[in-house]
Amino acid sequence: MTLSPSLSNKLFRTVGAASVALLYSTLTIGAAVTPTAAEARSSGPYYTVELAQPASESRMIVRGTVFRCEGTSCVAGKGTSRPVVMCQRLAREVGTITKFTSKGNELAADKLAKCNGK
Repeated sequence: MTLSPSLSNKLFRTVGAASVALLYSTLTIGAAVTPTAAEARSSGPYYTVELAQPASESRMIVRGTVFRCEGTSCVAGKGTSRPVVMCQRLAREVGTITKFTSKGNELAADKLAKCNGK
């Protein structure tokens, strides 16, 4: 099957225009939802953790979330588990946790005890 030159040109222009529109939409939406460098820096960690003993590893992956530790302090980005569950999983890796905060909210004493298996 052969397309006539005029039909071929119309098809090419239509597909070309659609491609340009798609590219423009992608770039515009991407620019709208991508945080600026200042926003990315100011957001800070989602989880902050204090340990009873220094961590043996500087980097751990718990339920798909990377925790970076230095001494008795650890930080991580947002995970997919509830804070108590994330705390419990981390405690299995690092031992007793003395403070666990997610999105600026510190776990209550009873939840922290549950986190540590008490």
